[in-house]
Amino acid sequence: MKRVITVTVINQSGVLNRVTGLLMKRQFNIESITVGHTEQPNISKMTLVVNIEDDVKLEQLIKQLSKQIDVLKVNDITDKSIVLRELALVKVVSPPNLRLEMNAIVEPFRPQIVDTSKNVVTYQVVGHPDKIDAFIELVRPYGIKELTRTGVTATVREVQQSFYESAPLSLLK
Repeated sequence: MKRVITVTVINQSGVLNRVTGLLMKRQFNIESITVGHTEQPNISKMTLVVNIEDDVKLEQLIKQLSKQIDVLKVNDITDKSIVLRELALVKVVSPPNLRLEMNAIVEPFRPQIVDTSKNVVTYQVVGHPDKIDAFIELVRPYGIKELTRTGVTATVREVQQSFYESAPLSLLK
């Protein structure tokens, strides 16, 4: 089963290597990994998509990651309400006489054209990995010249609160 795990770390040299090394030693296959800065200086967040067969192995992995130097927090967010996104750059063979047809076909995916040449269009597609997969299958018959995907990043959705529950007391006076 694919699990989405976030790891909050101190942004220092070697942290990514230690985390991926731990996964490699335990023979977990990383489907996707993204790392980026957070709103706090010197703190980064890793989003891992990992195949894990059972809950015992998942619990063991979370405990082992939590013990790592520079790891601040580990969360399995798979079963939570999350926002999950991926970005893909897809170079598609697109002769000028097919451009209008192709743009009409891909329009429901809301891709951005980020580069174009005489016979190739590069689309940027952002969304759930299933959406990216569907886009790729749709344009495959035209000919994919190159494909690059970022990997998944995710965050837990905020719980909806009324204004009065979330507003600072100073605003309520």
